[in-house]
Amino acid sequence: MSEACPTVYAVTDLVTGADGLARCAWGASTPDYAVYHDREWGRQLRGDDALYERMTLEAFQSGLSWLTILRKRPAFRLAFDEFRIETVAGYGEGDVARLLGDAGIVRNRAKIEAAIANARAALDLPDGLSALLWSYAPPPRAARPTSFAQVPALTAESTTLAKALKKRGFRFVGPTTAYALMQATGMVDDHLAGCHIATAEGRDGMAA
Repeated sequence: MSEACPTVYAVTDLVTGADGLARCAWGASTPDYAVYHDREWGRQLRGDDALYERMTLEAFQSGLSWLTILRKRPAFRLAFDEFRIETVAGYGEGDVARLLGDAGIVRNRAKIEAAIANARAALDLPDGLSALLWSYAPPPRAARPTSFAQVPALTAESTTLAKALKKRGFRFVGPTTAYALMQATGMVDDHLAGCHIATAEGRDGMAA
């Protein structure tokens, strides 16, 4: 087996790469994913603009691969003024036309208009987007998952969060997207047992 081909451990859905580190299998599939897995996914993120960015990107990902969005993220940041909520909330039809003409991003009118509507909805939240999202974070798991089969696509908390967001005027944030957002921003930690991120943080068993 060549150095570029990782070793797959079917029992735990972990992959050990050429660097000797065990990762959740998806996180070892490409260099882009490895960086995202190691530095961002599952790490707690707070701040209204930062969470708005992740919410927007998760919505744009619907129907596409996350790798596509990840590789387009620099273009998305440029197109959406670094995802500053106050700025995006002020976008008008000219900005929609500009974004529809930007080949660097996903040119989907419904998703673009949803991103603008979501910025406006976030701006109207009395305590901010971060406070609202984190108020729906579940308690830590009793035990870390050992396989992808134990990782849900949605939960009661993500379903409740999606309903709360919809009630406040947010779009393109259903229960599955809400759970992906929770995973991406550390509201839940779904790194598998044995993953080097879980081990490094001393929470491999989730008991501490």
